[in-house]
Amino acid sequence: MPLHTLQRLSPTAVLGLWHLTETPAELWAALPQAAIYQTLMPAAADAGRQAQWLAGRALAHRLLPELINQPPGGAVVRNDETGRPWLSGLDAEPPVLSLSHSGAWVAAVVAQSGRAGIDVEMIRDKAQRLAPRFLSAAEYAEAGLAAQAAPAHANAHYTRLWSAKETLYKLAAQRGIIFREQLLLSSFVAEESGEIPATLVRNGTQTRHCICYYQPAPGYVLTYCHEPNP
Repeated sequence: MPLHTLQRLSPTAVLGLWHLTETPAELWAALPQAAIYQTLMPAAADAGRQAQWLAGRALAHRLLPELINQPPGGAVVRNDETGRPWLSGLDAEPPVLSLSHSGAWVAAVVAQSGRAGIDVEMIRDKAQRLAPRFLSAAEYAEAGLAAQAAPAHANAHYTRLWSAKETLYKLAAQRGIIFREQLLLSSFVAEESGEIPATLVRNGTQTRHCICYYQPAPGYVLTYCHEPNP
């Protein structure tokens, strides 16, 4: 199906969710600038990855008219040297774009300015197994207590922490970030939706951020952050 949910984050930013049910062939037929995207698609992507990649571009094209008056037909989603997606082919300053996909869901934030990050994750035990690699010692100890208190929700909690750090990483837009040391999450009460206070440590300075989270569908968690220019 096409666009599943459209959420206004502010007058200058919109979040969209795409429930992926199409085949790559169906997505190619609906995608603007298909000839250009054929040259940009990762060569090693299997059919599932191709569908996710294509749906992310289709979602970006669907969200663009919500923010700009210019017909976005010439827009193309490209990736910069850090791997971050950006929009080329527009006359004005290109909007900020962040994309994510996992399983049957594709998510995007498009904003006229500022910074944005988004991440959607299927809830699995992988995040808990890898937690010592991406959580600080304090975060890991706190997550362990939360898992002991609510073992049935442990996988969801660790996946939420991983997703929040992925969103903060995208906000940083810089390679070489060490998740355990530079992307730090403060204490929060874990619920179905809420906010996680976060700190980004970069170039000797610390900046504070707020990561929003919720469950877009059973078995998934989504996190996002949009920060307009001051």
